[in-house]
Amino acid sequence: MGTTRVCSEVSSGSSKSLSQPLTVSTSTTETVNGFHEFKICGYSLAKGVGVGKYVASDTFMVGGYSWAIYFYPDGKSPEDNSSYVSLFIALASEGADVRALFELTLVDQSGNGKHKVHSHFGRALDSGPYTLKYRGSMWGYKRFFRRSSLESSDYLKENSLLVRCRVGVVKSVTEGPRYYNIPVPVSNLGQQLGNLLESGKGCDVVFQVDGETFNAHKLVLATRSPVFNAQLFGPLGDRNTKCITIEDMEAPIFKVLPLTLLLIVYSRMYHPGSSPGALLLFSSLLTRDKVLLHFIYWDELPDMQELIGTDSTLASTLVAQHLLAAADRYALERLKAICESKLCEGVAINTVATTLALAEQHHCLQLKAVCLKFVALPENLKAVMQTDGFDYLKESCPSLLTELLQYVARLSEHSVIVSGHRKEIFADGCDASGRRVKPRLH
Repeated sequence: MGTTRVCSEVSSGSSKSLSQPLTVSTSTTETVNGFHEFKICGYSLAKGVGVGKYVASDTFMVGGYSWAIYFYPDGKSPEDNSSYVSLFIALASEGADVRALFELTLVDQSGNGKHKVHSHFGRALDSGPYTLKYRGSMWGYKRFFRRSSLESSDYLKENSLLVRCRVGVVKSVTEGPRYYNIPVPVSNLGQQLGNLLESGKGCDVVFQVDGETFNAHKLVLATRSPVFNAQLFGPLGDRNTKCITIEDMEAPIFKVLPLTLLLIVYSRMYHPGSSPGALLLFSSLLTRDKVLLHFIYWDELPDMQELIGTDSTLASTLVAQHLLAAADRYALERLKAICESKLCEGVAINTVATTLALAEQHHCLQLKAVCLKFVALPENLKAVMQTDGFDYLKESCPSLLTELLQYVARLSEHSVIVSGHRKEIFADGCDASGRRVKPRLH
């Protein structure tokens, strides 16, 4: 989200009396911006439903408020005699006098970039933000596009339209006078623990991996990981152990893996679906060591680009997949959440199937939902099914494949309905949450 700031300062005090204290307050007004994309499938089926009836997008959050896009295939006003389509943005949550800027874009789907844009942002200095006074209030255009022109244009492709919306909610904050300011340094606990690990001072346990050793501290491991806590201090653990041997890894493969994989190789967390050759190729990208120990001590990951020696998105995704599996094994919930977030941001055709399998195996519900939605998109499904990762998904998670196919079927069945909503296709005089309102016309 971006911000646009307007600041003003108010000061009290006299230039004639320098002995009086100067106080300063600052009022900051900014827009909290958000975006939403709404695909309207089955346009020809939507025509003829009647003036004033609309197709609504799913609700989306911007600036603490819910919003929705309303598309009227036969127009909003009877006087236009269905000659125009209408397009509006509506406030879908409770709110009074919500000030905002808006932009509606009908996307040119030919790839020529000749989008039809109606923006309030460019006129903000002339007219100021628009105020929506109640739930269901709208901003938009009754005559957004002449219907006859729309149906012969590049905006309509494969019987579908694509609308992009930008909302900028205006927020104001005033900070009062501050007479004293004592800066507080940023916590360096992670750095101190990291230095402790690197120095080797006080280490009391050794990991042994195929003849190589890595020193660590039992208390730090046990504090950060419930799994290590049970292994080192639990009823079945050996409190006196000095060495943990990592086994169950084929030596020829392990010998070419740098120390980066440390505990990942211990748990045999290969990249899902990877052949040994692919794993060897991937391992050659890794140049830094002890990622998990680094996180346990520093509470953050090292710079990923520096770690793997490349800015490759694929390589970053593979590392995140490895780390997520290891984080789940050792109950490092924060690391697991970080990996989920990175995988969500980097979801792509060539890796989404293996990420989906990983999410299913390690109970990452939010990541699983993101992957399902991505794969189910008509423009993605065919390409994903041709990847090696999809073959792995079929073999390792057959029940998940069934779930995916059911998800695709539901999406196809409701393609004309609002995105994600299980409501009637057309509503008459209702807001995005089904409550009757008096829409505010523009």
